[in-house]
Amino acid sequence: MEVTICPLPEQRAIVSKIEQLFSELENGIANLKLAKEQLKVYRQAVLKKAFEGELTKKWREQQTDLPDAGGLLEQIRKEKEKAAKKAGKKLKQVKPFTEDELEDLNRLPKEWNWVKIGNLTLGVEYGTSAKSKESGDVAVLRMGNIQNGRFDWSDLVYTSDKTEIEKYLLSKDDVLFNRTNSPELVGKTAIYKGEKPAIFAGYLIRINQLSELAVADYLNYFLNCHIAKVHGNSVKTDGVNQSNINGEKLGNYPFPLCSLPEQQTIVQEIETRLSICDKIEQDIETNLEKAEALRQSILKKAFEGKLLNERELAEVRGAEDWEPAEVLLERIKAEKAQNGKK
Repeated sequence: MEVTICPLPEQRAIVSKIEQLFSELENGIANLKLAKEQLKVYRQAVLKKAFEGELTKKWREQQTDLPDAGGLLEQIRKEKEKAAKKAGKKLKQVKPFTEDELEDLNRLPKEWNWVKIGNLTLGVEYGTSAKSKESGDVAVLRMGNIQNGRFDWSDLVYTSDKTEIEKYLLSKDDVLFNRTNSPELVGKTAIYKGEKPAIFAGYLIRINQLSELAVADYLNYFLNCHIAKVHGNSVKTDGVNQSNINGEKLGNYPFPLCSLPEQQTIVQEIETRLSICDKIEQDIETNLEKAEALRQSILKKAFEGKLLNERELAEVRGAEDWEPAEVLLERIKAEKAQNGKK
């Protein structure tokens, strides 16, 4: 293997400059990573304000026909009765929160009400337990496909089972809840936007929320916010390296119910802010990639003899032990030959 060699003072100067540039580079990378972490905090702060009613406070003041909290509960009753009759299902009663339970939840605007996820649906639904394949007619979404409240379509398995497809085929705006995962990831959710035909696997639960009561994106954002995460941590069942939140526990999750128009407005306010976060995060990732490329570029220049500028080269040539590379090479050869004779 050929090794580039230069005078010792120049080697020391190159090492010193590499360390200096790497130190500056590491500081820059640390700042980028810090900014990335701060974006996570900001995202949660946006969601917190959203579900406390702060983002739509002025909007509510401009409305004249918003239902009050009692009106929302009456709407739930009517819509669920109508949906149950249409589906031919018996309506299940959902036990309301006790006064003590409400005390533990955030205060809401007077037009809102804390209800349970179970109030929004005729029943949640577990996904398929059938074995998937590497290819097939329809994608099967699994817990690993849920990333940051969205579905990642890059790592898919498939099915061609007609019965499974008919039973578990997803519809636009279905919200899926991850019931089994590691303790830090259990309870994450994503919303299906009809990107391509898909069914869902057994570790996921379809909430089947009634569209007359809950905007899908509003529900999805809430289930990915800190309030829902704290509740999930309090009810999950822990096993070896895995935690579980079953359908019954999901049905008892708290949900800050407000009118549909306000839910839609809140989603718009959230997405306006988070889209800026997405752009900044994309810029951060781009700069992190550039930083890694710059690290390689520094090393490349160093070993091509292009890292030191003319002033720095002039300084090292003034060092007491500086000698031309060819002289150094001859000396190395002589020392090597001498050592070979011993």
